[in-house]
Amino acid sequence: MQTPSHDWMIPSAESGCLVIADVSGYTQYLRDTELEHAQDVLADLMETVVGRLRPALRVAKLEGDAAFAYALGSEIEASMLLDTIDETYFAFRSRLRDIRQATTCDCNACLLIPHLNLKFVAHNGRFVRNMVAGSEELTGSDVIIAHRLLKNNVKEQLGYDGFALLTESCISELGLDPLILGMREHRESYEDVGEILGYVEDLDAAWNREQERQRVFVLPGDAQFEFIAEFPASVSVVWDFFTSPRKRLLWQTDFTYIDQTNPAGRRGPGTTNHCVHGRGAITEEILDWHPFQYYTHRMVLPMMGPWIQTFELRPLGEDATEVRVRIKRLGGKQRLFWPLMRRSLSKGMRENADRLRQILQEQVTEPVPTQAH
Repeated sequence: MQTPSHDWMIPSAESGCLVIADVSGYTQYLRDTELEHAQDVLADLMETVVGRLRPALRVAKLEGDAAFAYALGSEIEASMLLDTIDETYFAFRSRLRDIRQATTCDCNACLLIPHLNLKFVAHNGRFVRNMVAGSEELTGSDVIIAHRLLKNNVKEQLGYDGFALLTESCISELGLDPLILGMREHRESYEDVGEILGYVEDLDAAWNREQERQRVFVLPGDAQFEFIAEFPASVSVVWDFFTSPRKRLLWQTDFTYIDQTNPAGRRGPGTTNHCVHGRGAITEEILDWHPFQYYTHRMVLPMMGPWIQTFELRPLGEDATEVRVRIKRLGGKQRLFWPLMRRSLSKGMRENADRLRQILQEQVTEPVPTQAH
């Protein structure tokens, strides 16, 4: 008897980081508000959330008031994941504030907007990806664990409204130190998956610090040098190539290696880069850090002294980004060598930008998120 043939293959299991962003307080919000207005508010907020998650993460689908996303294998580094979570939360809080301030409506759906918040669960594990009715479905016990963790006691035990809960497997896989990051240990127990150890970041506190943070930003009028380039990728992808030491070496080929030190456990103010350039070395210290918008560092070159350099990123669409690099000299011997340095900077930045464009043009387009039914 002949064995029947099949034109399909059983998908293999993959590993990666699973992330769920969930609007908390929405069930109560629905009970107390007008359904039509409540749904409009949710659609607006979910558009904001999905827009910030992608394309650093692949958004598999929307699940009512939650977005389910993931990254395969080593697609995302620790700092990039934490920056994506923080910036998604900041965008959510900003949008809440803007909606409330922009409306004169006195319906409950508008009055109760400040009661909404956003929480995240991040878990590393294995899963299988399938296409079901045109929608990507992830299955496996780790997918179940990630969803179980949405029902947690973080608010009751730690008092956090907006937060990110990262499981021990996520922390370990990304090489994070939760104590240095100021995270608090937390445990949840479920009948079907057992006890889960995790660590929690207080995103409300992070939002408050963000509002009070002092900015260090080189304005166009203060710069002695400016370089502008466009790249065929989203802001978050370009940001990753500009800030990840591993990815910088792919296109900044004048560096032999980059040794990065992160006193806070992730890239941000205080991070230093020791960039080896032939026989010499350049030291960079990050002074200001606003993921996906700009960062500023203080650079010290041998025989040249220090200067401040701001990298500003502006979206030109979903898959195009403009980068403006501005340099402010801090005196010293730079005045004597500056004409020669300007020519060298322009040439080097043009060559690096060309290499990065070529790399980005070869990148695979991320899948478009689909609505679950």
